[in-house]
Amino acid sequence: MKNQRSFDTKTEFGTLFLVPTPIGNLGDMTFRAVDVMKRADLIAAEDTRNTQKLLNHFEIETKQISFHEHNTAQRIPELTEKLKNGLTIAQVSDAGMPSISDPGHELVVACIAQGIPVVPLPGANAGITALIASGVAPQPFYFYGFLGRKPKEQREELAHLTSRPETLIFYEAPHRLQKTLKNLVTVFGADRKAALCRELTKRHEEFVRGTLSECLEWSQTNQVRGEFVIIVEGNSEPEENAKESSLMADLSLTQQVDAYIGDGLAVNDAIKKVAKTHNLRKQVVYNEYHNIK
Repeated sequence: MKNQRSFDTKTEFGTLFLVPTPIGNLGDMTFRAVDVMKRADLIAAEDTRNTQKLLNHFEIETKQISFHEHNTAQRIPELTEKLKNGLTIAQVSDAGMPSISDPGHELVVACIAQGIPVVPLPGANAGITALIASGVAPQPFYFYGFLGRKPKEQREELAHLTSRPETLIFYEAPHRLQKTLKNLVTVFGADRKAALCRELTKRHEEFVRGTLSECLEWSQTNQVRGEFVIIVEGNSEPEENAKESSLMADLSLTQQVDAYIGDGLAVNDAIKKVAKTHNLRKQVVYNEYHNIK
């Protein structure tokens, strides 16, 4: 067990500050975030070119170092060594909270393991911002972030989420939005309440509220631009056999069908049982099992 007193002046190490940045509107930068970045010895930025625009706007002259998903292994020992030598580092992503669908988590883990203080600052976050204006129940909620990019992989992920009673939060890029909505309709059904929240805090901020099928129709008849948060209503009637479903949670739909076949069920009966377990149409599981696109 490790105990951290964030502002203990007796520590010999520097501090890693996790600093949120605006998700579109520079007015959402906090006074504290600006102050921390000005006082830091170094800013570890996901994209130094992007962050430099922010620094210029707020007249922050602190030196930057790149820290992104492609140089994590190289940078973490370097950054932790600087912190152990007493330097203060502010870590930022391109927009929003570090570690939330952005770099940061591995550095936090490394710092905690070495007894380096890690101090988070509150600030902008796209998922929570979208949730409170979506019109869908704000709590409890389940943050998922980005789904897999391949359609089959995405459907399998959604199959494990279909029985969750919490409101679900997803992130999606504009060029993948329509395909993701098709899979949501296929797996969750057409009638769940949902909201598409795009360009949050920016000039063209927009909320599309309705059912999943209505959101899909909107994506098919409008020019889709900007980053999206998708808010989806939870399952109001969780599965009676949720326990059995949880036992197979780590298996793909195909593996679950094979497991039931191994227990003596015929192929079609096994497919039907998996479909019922996940509240899916039988055809969805049939197509997955027979690799029909």
